[in-house]
Amino acid sequence: MRLVKVIERLLAAIPIMLGVAVIVFVFMRMTPGDPVDIMMGQGGTVSEGEVERLRSEFNLDKPIHVQLGLFLSDLARGDLGNSFTKQQPVASLIGERLPATIELAFGSLFIGLLIAFPIGILSAVKQNSLLDRLSMGAAFLGISMPSFWLGIILILIFSVKLHWLPVQGRIDYDAGLQTVTGLYMLDSILTGNGPALISSLKHLILPSIALGSAVAAIVARVLRSSLLEILRSDYVKLARAKGAGETTVVMKHAVRNALIPTVTVVGLQVGVLLGGNMIVETVFSWPGLGRLVVEAIFNRDFPLVQGAVMVYAFIFVAANLVVDVLYTYLNPKIEM
Repeated sequence: MRLVKVIERLLAAIPIMLGVAVIVFVFMRMTPGDPVDIMMGQGGTVSEGEVERLRSEFNLDKPIHVQLGLFLSDLARGDLGNSFTKQQPVASLIGERLPATIELAFGSLFIGLLIAFPIGILSAVKQNSLLDRLSMGAAFLGISMPSFWLGIILILIFSVKLHWLPVQGRIDYDAGLQTVTGLYMLDSILTGNGPALISSLKHLILPSIALGSAVAAIVARVLRSSLLEILRSDYVKLARAKGAGETTVVMKHAVRNALIPTVTVVGLQVGVLLGGNMIVETVFSWPGLGRLVVEAIFNRDFPLVQGAVMVYAFIFVAANLVVDVLYTYLNPKIEM
């Protein structure tokens, strides 16, 4: 039954993806700037015949509805087209950069949850204590602080002043890593390359902290609020009346039920981390999909931007689907 519901949700996502495809196509064509003119500026003097040839090659000489039809037709076959500026298939370009973005996203999520869960639980248990006030103040600071600004501060402290961690990139050039999956930490483990593992971990720490701080702040506040409500519920009072220890009451009875709204927030944050880390990737020169999209936007590389946005949309749809499936495990009474 659960599998049928998952299939239904996947089918229901098709109109959403189609709507995203049409919207991004139309808005990219409305963006000021012509891709061919930008390429001409990069390539020097170009003849009028060369300009017309490029427009014809990119189908920019056709009416917009014809261009849209060609785009949707290719998309239905799983073809995201070729990049205007890089002259490579968009799917392969995204495939090259996506592992770096995934590694950064899950590194940030790990750091965020590692901080958020202890703080959220302790703040709820010790409500209105000094610990609670300090942790919630820190959470406000984490939410208010822009990730790119925090990234710059981290670079100035730990890279420029202390020389503890690298400024940019994913790994040292001399690490000699043999790539298997594109996830450098995982590849280092799979190939038994200790120096590459240490190097990739050092490069991952600062951007993960910059992105994970906001995740930690949001999740900690949501978990605290959920726990406070549940700790006042009747079944928690009953568990205490039966003589259950406070740790058992909190961890076994309260936290499990508090995870339902928390999982929703975490699922949304996964989508944000995978799709919204463009500025942080640029600050740390992290060769991920976000940085590629920024370059594509400046170059008016329509196919590359369209393909990346489709990937981002799919990530959000998949994250929401995973959250809904997790709901049914956390609370079997909930149906998808």
